[in-house]
Amino acid sequence: MGLIDLLTGNTGSQVADQAENKFGINRNQVLALLAVAAPLIISYLRKKSEDNKEAEALNNALDKDHDGSILDDPSQLETRQAEGGSILNHIFGNDKQNVENQLSQNTGISIDKIGPVLAMLAPVIMGYIGKEKQQNNVGSGGLGDLLGGILGNASSQAQSQQSSPLNDILGSVLGGGNNSSSGNPLHDILGNILGNGDPKKQQGGGGLGDILGSFLGGK
Repeated sequence: MGLIDLLTGNTGSQVADQAENKFGINRNQVLALLAVAAPLIISYLRKKSEDNKEAEALNNALDKDHDGSILDDPSQLETRQAEGGSILNHIFGNDKQNVENQLSQNTGISIDKIGPVLAMLAPVIMGYIGKEKQQNNVGSGGLGDLLGGILGNASSQAQSQQSSPLNDILGSVLGGGNNSSSGNPLHDILGNILGNGDPKKQQGGGGLGDILGSFLGGK
């Protein structure tokens, strides 16, 4: 299962439904947030995994606590929210407040609700990575390649889904989607997060992908 399948399938819908019910957030706003935050979280983890100690710590955490069961058990979304907050603190570090501010500004979700929704998402992303890790029999030394592959596959899938419902949601919620160079908001966002240096993807008209891409540019 690819990352976009995760976001557009049952798991993404469950996160959106729970966030809508618990926090009163528009469902499309939640889905747009997930579509941007999920690859951003994975990209930060990939950067961290370049450090051997961080890679070993991530590997141990995945083996111990993230077997992917959360993907089939939506009851864990709420019970593991506190754990999700700790995960985000570690992943984003000093960038956390800046990330949340930008996500709030661009999705229209109030800053006091961004953190709790991301905390619901974090264990899901960790569970997804843990499941992929198990299926591909990857150890700590291969985590960077695994995470890079997840992002690369998501970018390829986004490019082929020009008219997907998720792109329509992103275009309507984030704004500026129609001004992006490819006309495909999700692909542009992923391109910027991946930081692949393609100038066509650096002309996103000030969209969220450009802003988030700049967070990772100096790392």
